[in-house]
Amino acid sequence: MSVIPAKAQPPTSRSDRTRERILRVSLDLFNSQGESNVTTGHISDELNISPGNLYYHYRNKDEIIAHLFAAFEKEIDVAPNDFTTSAAAMEDLWLYLHMMFERIWAYRFLYRNLDDLLARDKKLRAHFNIILSHKRESISTICHALASAEAMRASEAEISALAENILVVSTYWLNYENVKLRAGIQHDPALHLTRGVYQVMSLVSPYLVGDAKLHLTQLIHIYINHE
Repeated sequence: MSVIPAKAQPPTSRSDRTRERILRVSLDLFNSQGESNVTTGHISDELNISPGNLYYHYRNKDEIIAHLFAAFEKEIDVAPNDFTTSAAAMEDLWLYLHMMFERIWAYRFLYRNLDDLLARDKKLRAHFNIILSHKRESISTICHALASAEAMRASEAEISALAENILVVSTYWLNYENVKLRAGIQHDPALHLTRGVYQVMSLVSPYLVGDAKLHLTQLIHIYINHE
């Protein structure tokens, strides 16, 4: 019995590799220096290529940002898993928030200059609103599951407000962290995940009851000690 070999993937072209390299270096520069402080000249210098070569692949900085945002949109589009118990729902919410903050950190330049970027590009604004809508729906789904399992006591209006508050904190958390850094408060920026998730879960905590509240306390203890 003969085995049909899998179809080989076509090799990546030099042009494709250059495009990916431009995006990777641009993301690093935007994250470390701030998008508004980085020009296409800085990007081409970092890549050791001519500005003309850069413009051959991307017409301008806004086009680079658009491609980075498209990649971010795909990565942030995660949905909570199915669960059957209140403990599973608590862990799922914690994991979901952690994954969301991880992706925000990976593309942190978007959030640190969010208002300006969305004001400049209506398409980005529309897509960002879609992201927020998906996140709001996912958070609400988990909260409703907790309420159904009698692990959370919250009305429909309270769940709606809680989901909105979680989105506000997660969207502007990095800006708050940045303000603290500029004020001279020393801390490791990498720990923003711990602080961000903890602050969001603190919003959820008052609505939890019984084993769910105890489980959250245990999760916080394990997570904080692990970090």
